[in-house]
Amino acid sequence: MRLTTIDLSIIAAYLLLTIFIGLWYRKKAKENKDSYLMGGKSLPWYKLGLSDASDMFDISGTMWMVSLCFVYGLKSIWIPWLWPVFNQVFMMMFLSKWLRRSNANTGAEWLLTRFGVTGKGVNGSQVVVIAFALISCFGFLAYGFVGLGKFIEIFVPWDLVKGYLPFDLQPKYVPHFYGIIFTLFAMFYSIIGGMHSIVLGDMIKYIIMTVACIAIAVIAITHLNGNTLNVPKGWDDPFFSWRLDLDWSKITADANKKIEEDGFSLFGLFFGMMIMKGVFASLAGPAPNYDMQKVLSTRSPEEASKMTGFVSIILLPIRYSMVMGLTVLALLHYNQLYLKGPDGVTDFERILPAAINTFLPVGVLGIVLTGLLGAFMGTFSGTLNAAQAYIVNDIYLKYINPAASTKKIISMNYIVGILVVIIGVVLGLFVKDVNTVLQWIVSGLYGGYVAANMLKWFWWRFNANGFFMGMLFGIVPAIALAVLKSFQLLSGLDLYYWPVLFVLSIAGCIIGTYAAPPTDPAVLKSFYTTVRPWGFWKPVNDLVMKEDPSFKPNKNFKLNMFNVLLGIIAQLCLTILPMYLIMMHKLPLLITVAILAVIIAVLKKTWWDKLNDY
Repeated sequence: MRLTTIDLSIIAAYLLLTIFIGLWYRKKAKENKDSYLMGGKSLPWYKLGLSDASDMFDISGTMWMVSLCFVYGLKSIWIPWLWPVFNQVFMMMFLSKWLRRSNANTGAEWLLTRFGVTGKGVNGSQVVVIAFALISCFGFLAYGFVGLGKFIEIFVPWDLVKGYLPFDLQPKYVPHFYGIIFTLFAMFYSIIGGMHSIVLGDMIKYIIMTVACIAIAVIAITHLNGNTLNVPKGWDDPFFSWRLDLDWSKITADANKKIEEDGFSLFGLFFGMMIMKGVFASLAGPAPNYDMQKVLSTRSPEEASKMTGFVSIILLPIRYSMVMGLTVLALLHYNQLYLKGPDGVTDFERILPAAINTFLPVGVLGIVLTGLLGAFMGTFSGTLNAAQAYIVNDIYLKYINPAASTKKIISMNYIVGILVVIIGVVLGLFVKDVNTVLQWIVSGLYGGYVAANMLKWFWWRFNANGFFMGMLFGIVPAIALAVLKSFQLLSGLDLYYWPVLFVLSIAGCIIGTYAAPPTDPAVLKSFYTTVRPWGFWKPVNDLVMKEDPSFKPNKNFKLNMFNVLLGIIAQLCLTILPMYLIMMHKLPLLITVAILAVIIAVLKKTWWDKLNDY
């Protein structure tokens, strides 16, 4: 263990600060339900944007990205499209604004604005979206929990700890033990202080992470100066053909095994599947997690759009400075890193902690560790807050105790928060690695989410019964997929099962929709005139125009799609810019900056100046 007193002091100071933040906002969080869960919808967009970006800068995802960058090089910039990361662009251009206009507190509550409070399938649609939200929240808690434990294990080997404890653990459970310890700190400040403490904690963490990422980038540039990276041909080229064609056999054969296990060899097929899934998933809008909660917490629809756009700008260049910096250090000094897991197989997810532990000087190591611990806590607290919102707002207050006092609501939030953490930790005990749970969440579970949540925005005839059936036809097979793969009855990349899940869900949507009457016209007119979506809304638009001839329908589809295309290109530029900078690829860097500058100038006129339009 290389941690010095200085490093440990920095980490301890941060952990104490999180406790102080929770206690500081405890009184404000107790004012009412909205103050606890939504920050009273009074926080400015740039603070919420910083918080949202900070939540996305999670430790498990960063470990995964570093492992991808090491093995796939600049081609790794495409792989996060599995989420898809460009859903932030769709939200920035129009969906965040549409979502915020509902003035709801959760995704389940939002459904009431679209389908009404009565009718066939209304209760079922709320129940199924709550179930989806909780399953995804539990999945992300387990995902973060495992990543944190693997990270800490590098710095604090079990042999140094077990002598001070009255028990011993099998090596495979050591990461889980460490995960539990730091989970308790995150649980405390997020449960006690609510949204206000989460946002402030995220802002402090972002500042620490920025310092840490810049320090790592500078160290990597210093180490790389005058040296060359030992990588396969095509590693430093972001473009690709049908096959990946990266051959690591003469450098480290285990990298070829990872490519085979990941299922990315046919990169053209993989990319096509990502595009198809990504566009549909983006049109569905944000999943019911911390991202949606931040959008719903903004002060206005225009600020919701600004917040979402701000996220990519402040997240990607900083995060990829760390990703590329650690990748360069790992490639230059690969033989100095011990990357073997408990089973003796190379675990590329250990590159991030191993490189940090090996190459960062005293003080910088403490700052980086503090930032990454904060990254875990930020993601954890945001996810926990979302789970609390669904259970308390959409289950407890609706079905159990609608007349609960503010004191009772806050107490229930405390109890629910603790239970959610326990469930997330228990699920984390069964997770093999970060990539396993990530693949299932983004490809399996979200495969069952996309169809129903896309149709709710764009098709007037789609009703609550169709939403319920579509979600049910998608989520149940997604869970079955996870079970069958866990028993090795199915194999292969989860993404390749996504079309099947999507088709099943579409079938459920259509069957459910035509098995019940249309939504109440009054509800449809209210939704259409408030949210102002484009799409297949002509019958509703005719009703609205008959009552109010001055109403102007939203005809911005082409402009929105043009802005989305520009935004996705800009997002890629923000991702690859720090990678070119660290490797000192001057011409590609200049081209990237030029493209980015042109896009910013265009979007100023086609997006920013038109935020109040529709």
